[in-house]
Amino acid sequence: MTRTSDGLDPRRRRILYRSWHRGTREMDLLLGPFVEAEVEGLDADQLDVLEHLMDAPDQELYAWFTGAKETPEGYDTPLFKRICAFHAAGS
Repeated sequence: MTRTSDGLDPRRRRILYRSWHRGTREMDLLLGPFVEAEVEGLDADQLDVLEHLMDAPDQELYAWFTGAKETPEGYDTPLFKRICAFHAAGS
């Protein structure tokens, strides 16, 4: 993690922390860099979607991100696709 939580509101601080402390290193590496780069610019609705996504079990999230399982409708959101694109671009 290179970004600190300095200057972030409590909600964004929690999201940043949770993104890097998932329980599996693979999910830390998928969510952490994206949240680190984007959390400041996300609006309240996007934060809601991100928190909903982060409530899913790591095994399910990983399977959706890797394409091993189809992403359920409630999770296949523009933000989910944005996270996938973030990593596809090598960010």
